[in-house]
Amino acid sequence: MDADNLHYFEKAPISKAVAHFAVPTMLGMSMSVIYSILNVYFLGMLNNTAMLTALALTLPLFAAIMALGNLIGVGSGAFISRLLGEKRYDDVKHVSSFAFTSSLALGIILMAVGLPLIDSIVRGLGATADSFGFTRDYVLIMLAGSPFIVLFFTLENMVRSEGAAKTSMIGMILSVVVNIALDALTIFVLHWGVIGVASATVIANLAASIFFAYHIRYRSDALTISLKWFKADKEILSNVFKIGVPVFVMSLFLGAMSLIFNRFLVEYGEQAIAGFGISSRLLQFPECILMGLCEGVVPLIAFSFAANKQRMKQTIAFTIKVVVALAAAFGVIVYLISDHLIGLFTSDPKLIEMGSYILHVTFLSLFITGMTSLFTGIFQATAQGTAAFVMSIIQGVTLIPVLFIANHLNGFHGVVWSLVISDAVAFLVGAGMLYLLRHKLQPDLESLTA
Repeated sequence: MDADNLHYFEKAPISKAVAHFAVPTMLGMSMSVIYSILNVYFLGMLNNTAMLTALALTLPLFAAIMALGNLIGVGSGAFISRLLGEKRYDDVKHVSSFAFTSSLALGIILMAVGLPLIDSIVRGLGATADSFGFTRDYVLIMLAGSPFIVLFFTLENMVRSEGAAKTSMIGMILSVVVNIALDALTIFVLHWGVIGVASATVIANLAASIFFAYHIRYRSDALTISLKWFKADKEILSNVFKIGVPVFVMSLFLGAMSLIFNRFLVEYGEQAIAGFGISSRLLQFPECILMGLCEGVVPLIAFSFAANKQRMKQTIAFTIKVVVALAAAFGVIVYLISDHLIGLFTSDPKLIEMGSYILHVTFLSLFITGMTSLFTGIFQATAQGTAAFVMSIIQGVTLIPVLFIANHLNGFHGVVWSLVISDAVAFLVGAGMLYLLRHKLQPDLESLTA
């Protein structure tokens, strides 16, 4: 194992170790959000609300593809970090080979199953008559490129699991740079519209996957993509899927929640859907900074869980402080300039009003979202499969009845506020489970939840 990575796993001061693992992940994920925002910005310059609606409607599909990548990537990544803490290096190679092979296979299966059903998928996403054609174009390209997208999410998690956070960041930034360049080319030069946006996403994920595969093949001492190391015994399957399945379910729930949410917003016009699409992408930036922090420290927590639980406790305590500080800073900024942010993407006054309102409300739960991500990361890193599974479903289980009730009682405002309510429930459930598991994770962990 690389000596520099081992130093940050075992000996570096907690603040420096967290920065080493989390900052590159935060930067990489924030760049991904910037690309997502630029997608909306570029399409917004065409003054076609139906295109923006199509982009919002296809969020559940991307969530489903991402779910397959995280099914293997997050599960194998957490297991790899624990194996490194136990110094079981041959087993690391078996797990990494399994992850590479199985993620590629899952992507191919998704493509083969999805393409013949494309019209049914588009209708299921809730496309209107105006947006059906644009939505179908996007879905077609995304399904055709799904093997590369699934592989990207898996390989990025694998690389980060061995402590190579900077390499992970470079791969994510590479994906973003390629995506932005191709967006500009396909939209403004080739005039491909939504097809250009989707094609740019697929090609960018392919480029980053090649970069990660090259790193694993030629630069990594711990990982491998060689089939000769492939192994799928009971220990590997159990450890990968007891964490991967909850993440997969959570990603599907996020997609389903977005789909259900869009169905409710349809009642209030396409401006409401487009406004949610814009505001949700703006919210993604601070959310992904916080998620990058929480996901970035998962390898450190997992390694320390196996090698030094006191260090694990210190890592969690420090991360909580950073989550609080970042959430407060982002909240102040957004409340000061929300109208101007929405106005960057559209000149439609009704769309600006709706988008700004949604942004104000959803930002109320930013701290809650950050803490929920940290709870989930702790459960993943420490192989608490049941707790991770509960976290994966609790927000979706809560949101669906809350949406029905809130929509009936308070219309559009109720629909928007239902997101905050479901986030708050997830936070309370996660905090409660962490408290109940404190002795199992670490005898002194009680002080963190007091």
